[in-house]
Amino acid sequence: MGRRIKPEDLGVYRTLSSPSISPRSGAVAISVKQADVAGDTYRSDIWLVPAAGKPRKFTNTGKDGAPVWSPDGRSILFSSKRGLAKDEKGSELYSIAADGGEARLVAKRKEGIEYYEWSANSRTVYFLSPVVEVEKTDVRVVRRLEVWSDGRGFVYNLRRHIFRTDGSGAPVQVTSGEFDVTGFALSHSGKKLVYAARTNELKPFIQDIFVKGLPSGRTVKITRGNMGLESLAWSPDDGSIAFSGSSFPRGFASHDRLWVVGADGKSRPRKVDNTDRNKANTLNSDVRSGGHGPAGLVWEGSWLYHFQQDGGSAHLYRTDLQGKTEEVLGGERSIEGVDVKKGKIAFVAMEGVGPEELYMKDGTEAPLTSFNREARSKLASIEPKGFSFKASDGVKIEGWALVPGGEGRHPAILYVHGGPKTAFGHAYSHELQTFASAGYVVVCLNPRGSDGYSERFADIRGGYGTRDFKDLMEGLDHAIGAFPIDGKRIAIAGGSYGGFMTNWALGHTDRFRAGVTDRSIASWFSMFGCSDIGIWFAKDQTKADPWADEEKLMAASPLRYAKEIRAPLLIIHSFEDYRCPWPDALQLFTALRYMGRHPEMVLFPGENHDLSRIGGPKHRVERLNHYLRWFDSHLKPEGSASKRAPTRRGRLR
Repeated sequence: MGRRIKPEDLGVYRTLSSPSISPRSGAVAISVKQADVAGDTYRSDIWLVPAAGKPRKFTNTGKDGAPVWSPDGRSILFSSKRGLAKDEKGSELYSIAADGGEARLVAKRKEGIEYYEWSANSRTVYFLSPVVEVEKTDVRVVRRLEVWSDGRGFVYNLRRHIFRTDGSGAPVQVTSGEFDVTGFALSHSGKKLVYAARTNELKPFIQDIFVKGLPSGRTVKITRGNMGLESLAWSPDDGSIAFSGSSFPRGFASHDRLWVVGADGKSRPRKVDNTDRNKANTLNSDVRSGGHGPAGLVWEGSWLYHFQQDGGSAHLYRTDLQGKTEEVLGGERSIEGVDVKKGKIAFVAMEGVGPEELYMKDGTEAPLTSFNREARSKLASIEPKGFSFKASDGVKIEGWALVPGGEGRHPAILYVHGGPKTAFGHAYSHELQTFASAGYVVVCLNPRGSDGYSERFADIRGGYGTRDFKDLMEGLDHAIGAFPIDGKRIAIAGGSYGGFMTNWALGHTDRFRAGVTDRSIASWFSMFGCSDIGIWFAKDQTKADPWADEEKLMAASPLRYAKEIRAPLLIIHSFEDYRCPWPDALQLFTALRYMGRHPEMVLFPGENHDLSRIGGPKHRVERLNHYLRWFDSHLKPEGSASKRAPTRRGRLR
């Protein structure tokens, strides 16, 4: 029986990513990462995990990750910062022999290295990296619409292109031009390179597929400028290309589907799956470290292996070219990184009650690691309790509640996920576990707009704050009846879309005693003009244009209803958040102070939209402490603010 979870326990977990199976021995190379809260950094190393036997640490610098076995199984390619000074920017690629020894520097780029692959000969490496047009002075001259990108900073003067190197000299640039490469894959023969690229700055969500001959350089355009692309995979005979992507039948509420197209450019893409579910994993978790490269898609034999979101679970499926689909890895869990070789499947998975481990499926499924055994034994995590209810229009809505122990009714937090097209479910969350351990019932719902269900369910374009808001309020009512919740002591909180909904809810009902809005949208006008995705995302989601539909856009903005917000509100934002820029936080704070309210605003320097998931460990811990301070002061009996009930409690406005 462990102890209750605290914010600083962030450093107890180990996160796993980029499993790669050796084509010779079957051993799995994997990144293992851990937060060092005291040192305010993350340590990451590569481990080798045999199919039978004890895992062993393969590198020991604390700066290595994302391993990829060479096709001949003799070497491992990995990214590192071992040769960089503490404040030096950039990335390095190293290779190391399978039996160990000194790692060899393959490439170093101060601009960064974002993705890489071995060529078929196991001697040449291809990688994706920015090409920067250096300014002559410190004055920025901007001519492109894409000014900045969240997590990357200013991008108006750079393009992403493919390079190759054998490690013996300077890397050679393979693609060039006024476009951005977003992903690539080398053919099995090594004679062709397929890449996806954005060519229209007014539609950066559209990519095209190109096939480039190696070494001839002859390039063929495969698609016709009407799709968004996520992953690329060659057929075993190199004659076709599979990809996950969307033609946007429901705008950005559309699911990614599976498509196949000939590599000669003479045919159009053909959709091969028939399941109305997203081919992705969008479950919320703050205890994962992502993976190497684009979302997973593997073409093995006659099957395409892919992720699929099923309600509160993320599974692995396989689909053939005739549309037959089989579940490969199911259960109430989140399947994370995956590698498939010769019928063997190495994968990372987590559950709602515990963080990640590595598994192998070779006929039967077996765990290969116990990296988080200490976390599971030391910390008293709370298993989320699933429930469902019928909304007022008859649609089934799913949810989960983390219920702390103890007698009597507890204060509660309605926590709203971001996206809106993400989901809660069977994935571990340190943040939510921390709140539940502090004595709060945490209610998590998948309202309309969430992923894991049909495209129609996900499509709330032009309706933010209507059906989704009703689902949340009705779901909260259901939870109050089903769990030991004190209905007079409830807060609402969330980030991104969850922050939008927090702002919206507090302006439309008095049922919440307090709120925390994080990286939120307050005004669709500033979202349109300042966000790195604003011009296309804001217009798609609101179905409004700032000049043609000014009143509609304002009516959809929580800022309009700031005068109705009476509950104490904590506003959290990051200075380098370019997805939902921090002026939205300032506008909302200014409005509430102007109206005589008493909000607080907490701003984090040097952090972006992903602060809660991959930000600096100290900032992540401090952020959670601010949440707890706010909840405790307004929901706990000893908090003076908790004795002041807001007016017109429970009424919708």
